Amino acid sequence: MLLLIILIPLSLTLPTIFAAKVFEKAGEPAWKTLIPFYNLWVWLRIIDKPWWWYVFLIIPFINVFVYMLMIVEMLKGFKKYGLGQQALAVIFPFIYLPYLGFSDKEKFIPPSERPKRKKGIVREWVDAIIFAVIAATIIRIFLIEAYTIPTSSMEKSLLVGDYLFVSKIAYGPKVPNTPIAFPFVHHTMPMTQNTKSYLEWIKLPYYRFPGLSNVKRNDAVVFNYPDGDTVSLKFQSNVSYYSLVREYGRKRVLNDMRNFGEITARPVDKRENYIKRCIGLPGDTLEIVDQTVYINGTPNDNPGKKQYHYIVKTDGTPINPRVFERLGITEKRIGGQAGEFILTLTEEAARQLEDYPNIKLVQKRVIPPETYDKNIFPHDPAYKWNADNFGPLYIPKKGDTLKLTTKNILLYERLIHAYEGHDLAVKGDQVFIDGQPRDEYVVEMDYYWMMGDNRHNSADSRFWGFVPEDHIVGKAVFVWLSLDPDKPLFGGKIRWNKIFRLVK
Repeated sequence: MLLLIILIPLSLTLPTIFAAKVFEKAGEPAWKTLIPFYNLWVWLRIIDKPWWWYVFLIIPFINVFVYMLMIVEMLKGFKKYGLGQQALAVIFPFIYLPYLGFSDKEKFIPPSERPKRKKGIVREWVDAIIFAVIAATIIRIFLIEAYTIPTSSMEKSLLVGDYLFVSKIAYGPKVPNTPIAFPFVHHTMPMTQNTKSYLEWIKLPYYRFPGLSNVKRNDAVVFNYPDGDTVSLKFQSNVSYYSLVREYGRKRVLNDMRNFGEITARPVDKRENYIKRCIGLPGDTLEIVDQTVYINGTPNDNPGKKQYHYIVKTDGTPINPRVFERLGITEKRIGGQAGEFILTLTEEAARQLEDYPNIKLVQKRVIPPETYDKNIFPHDPAYKWNADNFGPLYIPKKGDTLKLTTKNILLYERLIHAYEGHDLAVKGDQVFIDGQPRDEYVVEMDYYWMMGDNRHNSADSRFWGFVPEDHIVGKAVFVWLSLDPDKPLFGGKIRWNKIFRLVK
């Protein structure tokens, strides 16, 4: 945090340098724009603002907004009251401020000598709306953002219909890759199906400000969907583009608009937001043996309530719906035989269900080892892994030197090509990176392993692999509202016992 307090005011020095001639017109020597921190104090004096404004200039991210206000106040000294003029100066201060300083036509009038101007009602409303949008956008990008849980992948830790706050500052907020975007929406314009909400005229590289902490094991983390760099607009993130390619072939998926819709690429910050639990950290070795996750050879015990599929058989009679409600069973389907059910249960619910007199069998479903699942990373029979038996797999960290072979390149090809931007090819028994034969590779980012608590109903790292550090969005911290999607508004819609709770 101390580093943020120092670095961000320093970053405001650069546009202040462009105000050197403006300072001169206001009666201050131009050299004062070159001194960090002091230049901002002089600026406040020029626009006649109280000393306590300076306090906000040393608060990370809030100071960006205050700096914009200072530019607007400076413009008023040159009789620039138009909304367009002020917007232009805020967006391009390195152009507009020198223009004001070097133009012989532009004269600075101190605040004490300016006539009072009364805003019209329309302008007052416009200014208020712009102020609110900018302030909310800064808070949303750099501090905290509201999210909704749309799927059951984290049940019973987080429920469908939970509304939660995600801290961006926990791990350090990211600079947006696409800063020009419609406010308060993600990747698609409201009331449209496929219209992008962002422009890619300006693309910024990955940069993360220092945060309060690093990602810790078992944190509930929000991140950009790694498999979402390319999407079918017909299926969006409900079906991975890469799974479609594996199933139907790239040529058909790209050309069959009727069945697959338009295929488009998305920058990192506009990919779908997912929430899972961080199970593996950079440098860990992960293995799943009969559903038990081992990290560096030790069983991992996370604070969430894990769920699995169970085969449940009765004496032929149905299970009372009140039992499902009492035990919190929300995912269920009929099995292949009379009185057989496939239920998603926590271990506690499974034990309680066994006590009912008509229940004859409660058995967890476990996929045997060496049972190959083509949907499981790395999607190749060379690695006969499945959701219940997986690995061992090393999770790379920044600076690691990976030894490459034509077999293990399957594990790291997406890391090298898609996440770190290198050309990759395998020719015969040789791996080529950027056209050069290589038998090792130095990793450029940290990587994480994310899994949902609802282990048999979660699209997570078992299906698409590592999560790069530049995809990490923030930490889920607080549930402020919880609505049951299956209940009517006045019939138990609000889960009162689930609101105002910390995310564990």
